[in-house]
Amino acid sequence: MTPAASTEAPLSQARAELLQHKLVEYSDHVRPAQIPVQGRLIQMTGLTLVASGCQAAIGNRCSIFASEGKEIEAEVVGFANGNLYLMPIGRIKGLSPGARVTPLQHYPEVGVGDELLGRVIDGNGSPIDRGGAIDYEKYVPLLGPPINPYARKSIAKPLDVGVRSINSLLSIGQGQRMGLFAGSGVGKSVLLGQMTKNTDADVVVVGLIGERGREVREFVDNIFGPHKMSKAVVVATPADDPPLMRLHGAWRATAIAEYFRDRGLNVLLLMDSLTRFAQAQRELALAIGEPPVTKGYPPSVFAQIPQLVERAGTGATKNAGSITAFYTVLTEGDDQNDPIADATRSILDGHIVLSRHLADAGIYPAIAIESSISRVMNSIIDEQHSQLAIRFKKLYSLYEQNRDLLTVGAYQAGSDPSVDEAIRYFPALQEFIQQAAGDKASYQESLNALTTVLSQES
Repeated sequence: MTPAASTEAPLSQARAELLQHKLVEYSDHVRPAQIPVQGRLIQMTGLTLVASGCQAAIGNRCSIFASEGKEIEAEVVGFANGNLYLMPIGRIKGLSPGARVTPLQHYPEVGVGDELLGRVIDGNGSPIDRGGAIDYEKYVPLLGPPINPYARKSIAKPLDVGVRSINSLLSIGQGQRMGLFAGSGVGKSVLLGQMTKNTDADVVVVGLIGERGREVREFVDNIFGPHKMSKAVVVATPADDPPLMRLHGAWRATAIAEYFRDRGLNVLLLMDSLTRFAQAQRELALAIGEPPVTKGYPPSVFAQIPQLVERAGTGATKNAGSITAFYTVLTEGDDQNDPIADATRSILDGHIVLSRHLADAGIYPAIAIESSISRVMNSIIDEQHSQLAIRFKKLYSLYEQNRDLLTVGAYQAGSDPSVDEAIRYFPALQEFIQQAAGDKASYQESLNALTTVLSQES
């Protein structure tokens, strides 16, 4: 054995011992993160579960072992005093004190792909249309990253929604986010379905959040039909789903729309309703102790709404498509100053208000033209179209302002030439805004009809 060989063996052995020591030290260090520490269920208040003895981050899932060998998934929504606050994803039947809680160490993901087209899924991504399992192409985060506002493409092209009054007087652009404000029973669902059938989009994504369960099947059968459903995805989380599932339904529908937008497609996203989304967040926040600030709504509600809405719109890359979104907002008692209505009105790109007065008079769609606005309309139409729309609104609003005087016969003809003109035109204006649910008026047809109405005396 040479001198070099005799000195090499001890050095190698020393290195091996040092390496083994480091590996043991490293494995002891990482073991807590790799092997989740199991905890126990110690409290349940309402739908809020409290687990002790385990650790997980906000948004992580935990598995709770219930009776009869069943496992229930819950999501971490808060923590305090070393305990975790969990909200169940599904039904909670079978839970008992001391049930074992195991952190799953993963965040919720959304399965996406062309296999989704034509399918109806729940807030957890499971199919509910009896069409078999879905073979997803990939998975994306439930809460996608925000888009740099400076990188977004501008809204420059009008979108044909097939409704004459909207096309001509409240023109909507591809990538715009609109609110549909309505009380109960004024034709909100009918108008939403009318736009769904008539809008020319590559993909339609519908989020039915917190609505009646029977409306899911009715919406699919009556609005889409077999042909239209081939390019649509419906995410349904009815009112009897837990609040977290309803929240996930809205996030999931948005994530699916983002996937198709990033592939260069123009997507129509319909969310019915944004109010139910806010109410689900209110239930969750109040359950974990967040104080209410505005008519029972805690601050987190007003933080979640813009986070959801801002994910729609135009894309940030050169080849990205767009998400044109319609969010329905329920106004309690027809109060347009309802806190959710007021908050959403300020962050959306426009709003369409449905009037109970028009609905009671049998005028559908019951769009209150003078109370509705499209904030990008002037950017996507020409000057002639703009002048026609302004003139229509002026005549219509002038008549509505003097309606009481006209009803009681207090107005004398000739007192005001502008009012006289509004009176002459009003029957034609009122006929213009009416449209049967099964009729379609293209963008150009709507503009031609507007020109015809304002170019002749009535």
